Amino acid sequence: MHDGRTPLRIGTRGSVLAMTQAGTVRDAVIAAGYPAELTIIRTAGDLSAEPVEKIGVGVFTAAVRDALAAGEVDVAVHSYKDLPTAADERFTLAAIPPREDPRDALISRDHKVLGELPVGSLVGTSAPRRAAQLRALGLGLEIVPLRGNIDTRIGKVTSGELDAVVLARAGLARVGRLAEVAEALDPVQMLPAPAQGALAVECRAADTEIAEILAKQDDRETRAAVEAERALLAELEAGCTAPVGALADIVESLDDDGVIHEELFLRACAAALDGSRVIRASRTGSVDKAAEIGQELARELLDLGARELMPAAVASDSGPSG
Repeated sequence: MHDGRTPLRIGTRGSVLAMTQAGTVRDAVIAAGYPAELTIIRTAGDLSAEPVEKIGVGVFTAAVRDALAAGEVDVAVHSYKDLPTAADERFTLAAIPPREDPRDALISRDHKVLGELPVGSLVGTSAPRRAAQLRALGLGLEIVPLRGNIDTRIGKVTSGELDAVVLARAGLARVGRLAEVAEALDPVQMLPAPAQGALAVECRAADTEIAEILAKQDDRETRAAVEAERALLAELEAGCTAPVGALADIVESLDDDGVIHEELFLRACAAALDGSRVIRASRTGSVDKAAEIGQELARELLDLGARELMPAAVASDSGPSG
């Protein structure tokens, strides 16, 4: 139970991006009339330089969730795409705030767009999903593994070590670095990670009063979109580093009587890591059937051969990039 006077402790990783994201949740709680403060939690992802797919599921979220379960914090804020797809009954997903632009973004030397990069250009990315889709474009780029925070990754370009890096546009928007973006990549070229650009705001399942406070930040369209994308990922039984992209949009359509209806349009792809093959599919349906749409589209991808394109042991997400 929350007495309304004690500040809500909002748990977050200590990176600039994570704290900025959690800060938007804190500010909204305060604006609603409740005191709140950030509590920094160090995670395994902050302590290791290993590629994220080798560290394990939820590397950027497990410690924050453990602190929430232990009562050290009252709220946890995550980049939604970092969360394992399996539900955790200890927690309630109290809010999914309005999503930032989910596209990937290219930061390059001389502000070149993707099609202007010379053959052999060194492009850094931490995500097998991005690497696979970049290779599939057939531009002759050399993909280089990349870890680190936003400053570290952009620094690889400004120092001349890399010709370009690909990051989530959402993270760059949240920390005020959009001026450095040469191009936001069209989803036709590169589908983002499921739930990219969205935040997940959790509290303990028993804390119904806190859940009600947080629920004011929930965005219906964002929740439906990421529910479809995450259901697809779960149905594929693919870890968050699988070379799988998905993006759902809420669109308007006219029925035979000329009445406008909202529909959920979900597109997805699975790609071979070497870029030799990309399977794409899409599906449209009722917004209130978001999870079912995701599951059905996943089954279609599997029927088309997606299982053969995914490594047997992909286990985590592509890192804290929004």
